[in-house]
Amino acid sequence: MFETAVTAGVCRLARPGGRWLATGFDGGYHTADAAYNVSVPTGFERTDLDAYAADRLAEAGFESDGPRLLTGVDMRHARGARRESVTAVATAGITNPAALPVDGHGTDDEHSTDDGDAADGETDSRHPGTVNLLVGTTRALDDGALATLLATAVEAKTATLQQVAGVSGTTTDAVAVGCDPSGDPTDFAGSGTAVGAATRVCVRDALLAGLGARYDESDYPETVADADHGVVTGGEATTFRP
Repeated sequence: MFETAVTAGVCRLARPGGRWLATGFDGGYHTADAAYNVSVPTGFERTDLDAYAADRLAEAGFESDGPRLLTGVDMRHARGARRESVTAVATAGITNPAALPVDGHGTDDEHSTDDGDAADGETDSRHPGTVNLLVGTTRALDDGALATLLATAVEAKTATLQQVAGVSGTTTDAVAVGCDPSGDPTDFAGSGTAVGAATRVCVRDALLAGLGARYDESDYPETVADADHGVVTGGEATTFRP
């Protein structure tokens, strides 16, 4: 299995020689022993994100390089889930929800006034946003299947949030998925595969546990307008028949 650890506000998901695909500022394909989710402090305004994340990993004593996600959620609220070959760890905050209306196609775009990311210290009553996921499978995937795994994880996150909070995500979500290139190979990672099904269940359950660690259901914003920050994507595209 992929191993997890939390130290000094940094969560690590590790497997020696792992192959990763991540979104966010540190996105793309990586070969590394671990991926990380890093809490940022209240009022975070740093723009040198690569240097900042490197400093935080060093402070935590994590020497391995790898993709790094940033979040305003404190790592004491991180929650994980395991099933078969898959391990997932989630942190969840939904004060900056993102909605995509279907009925009526929405109105003009309404954008948040800031990033919505600020760490919630022991005395902070806010629930800052961002849903971040670290997902790993001990199966070996090529680059295409790893991209499919990322899509499967995002779909599971969206389905879960849509059902419990009525939104598809937040304005700052990020995901890193990884595999073990030395593991038993599999060509596919969609929802109809064993890897994909395990990923869907792990993401759902880790995300629900992460939400439960921080919120009562009555704390969820009923609409984007009720949230501290958020965006409703409106307008219409021109459709055509190719």
